[in-house]
Amino acid sequence: MLSLELRFEYPDAKVAEAVMKSLEPDNGGYVETVREDNVLRFFMEADNAGSLRNTADDLLACIKIAEETIGIGSSKKM
Repeated sequence: MLSLELRFEYPDAKVAEAVMKSLEPDNGGYVETVREDNVLRFFMEADNAGSLRNTADDLLACIKIAEETIGIGSSKKM
């Protein structure tokens, strides 16, 4: 079993809570989220590296959309 933890720091607890709430429908059963004031910690596990990467990729895409929706992400294309 492989595991991964990602940590995101936001300007304040209200923003962190908004991002966390917006991700709940997609994360059920795949990603555990813990909020500590203005920090979100995401925990995920998978049987193999490919599955873990897919879960992380999906999470990161959803985080980007959530951040852009509440006005803190960058919508610039690189």
